[in-house]
Amino acid sequence: MSAGAVQATVFALCALAASEARSAETFDTRTASFAITFHGETSAYHDTAVMVMPGSAVIFDAIGGPPGDYTGVTDHGTLVQQGLRQWKWTAPERPGAYLVTFQGPGKKDTIAAHAFVMVPTTEVRNGMLNGYRIGQYPPSTPKGNPIYVRPPGFIEVTKENQDTRVSPHFTLKQFLCKEDMTRSFPKYVVLKERLPLMLEAVLERVNTMGFKTDTLHIMSAYRTPYYNHAIGDVRYSMHQWGGAADLYIDPKKTDRMEDLNRDGRIDIRDAKFLYDEIDKMLTGPEYKRFQGGMGFYPANAAHPPFVHVDVRGAAARWKG
Repeated sequence: MSAGAVQATVFALCALAASEARSAETFDTRTASFAITFHGETSAYHDTAVMVMPGSAVIFDAIGGPPGDYTGVTDHGTLVQQGLRQWKWTAPERPGAYLVTFQGPGKKDTIAAHAFVMVPTTEVRNGMLNGYRIGQYPPSTPKGNPIYVRPPGFIEVTKENQDTRVSPHFTLKQFLCKEDMTRSFPKYVVLKERLPLMLEAVLERVNTMGFKTDTLHIMSAYRTPYYNHAIGDVRYSMHQWGGAADLYIDPKKTDRMEDLNRDGRIDIRDAKFLYDEIDKMLTGPEYKRFQGGMGFYPANAAHPPFVHVDVRGAAARWKG
């Protein structure tokens, strides 16, 4: 994408965010007047997540926004300004959660890039990583599709960093493999940078529809290959690559889906209602980058009706 096209997209996103925020009344999208780009992603959110390997470098560009001085600072690693609005951050060698902050001309106009330096996959031994069961990723990829290549590393989740925001309305612990929620730390997770950005767009859409909620209930996000096999899901489930989430709307936090279609019942039709709204959203050019797989599922004894979304990059639709 050209710089002009990226900037046009940012302006459209900011305008849309402002318009929809007004429609949602009290919902705050928590966006800056400018955006940053990294790894092919664009984010104007005050909090955003960046994944990087130890010692690797990330190029950040600040785009859009008002004229004036833009600055960047970091708590660890090395941040070198390479242009008026461009910085190169070299990550520390030690895995962990670090902070790279960019500030626009307005004193409170900041974007905090929460940089997660990952533990390399080469540290996995016999399907285990520091006592945490990962299992085995498939040895080959279907038709050579690069989205199914074994992840390069894992985010180490600790008691101290589990509440780190990966976007304004989502925290790292929401993406943990559900099998291991009660296990001791450290835990490990794979998370694609694009997924929280998509979920923020869905959350904004939900609030615009009139359902006031400060986050989405993520029933299942990352799954280790071991857990994915144990529950009998498909071999190449996107959950294993950190690019998928099963979710429902639960404003009152009662572990049940909201009656979205307002028919007095909570059933698969509510999941279909949410599915349809997300599908409509993805037809907008500003959301094209979030295109992926979607399915809607009925309730059972273990969970309410829900919707699956993923960021595989190509449209796929199904009914569970």
